[in-house]
Amino acid sequence: MTFGLQKKIILSSASMISQKPTTAAEEDPEFLRKQLDRISSHPSLTPYRRRVYRTLLSVPKGQWTTYAVLSAHLSSSARAIGNAMKTNPFAPEVPCHRVLASNRTIGGYKGSWGNGGSYAVEKTKLLRGEGVVFDAKGRAGGEIFTQFADMGEVLEGKES
Repeated sequence: MTFGLQKKIILSSASMISQKPTTAAEEDPEFLRKQLDRISSHPSLTPYRRRVYRTLLSVPKGQWTTYAVLSAHLSSSARAIGNAMKTNPFAPEVPCHRVLASNRTIGGYKGSWGNGGSYAVEKTKLLRGEGVVFDAKGRAGGEIFTQFADMGEVLEGKES
């Protein structure tokens, strides 16, 4: 039996999988509506990037995911997700800082890569401010968030 990338990651990381998310809609529906309006009205976003950002809004404060897991959910590539994160015009409200490398380290932020990147401290500070804990090697603790939803569809009642 062949598993897709997301299933392989989930199976190999079963102890770290988030089971009960608190979505942006549950945290602050008006904030969510404002962000969705910003995404839908942006003049230069491709349909792909709109979908990525709407899905990214489902990652709650204090939780994180990886480029690989998000890309598997969207049937995309980690590189395409990275490019969408790098060019996110809505950060930090549309929380690209909640997307980490597969090894649970910072990955990139604002086009700069790795713990030594010029924006790594800013990304780490945002995550710590939301309650994410990092070990001595700079790896995020806790669970990998996987319960994605296109928040535009959730708000419109198209998803449960």
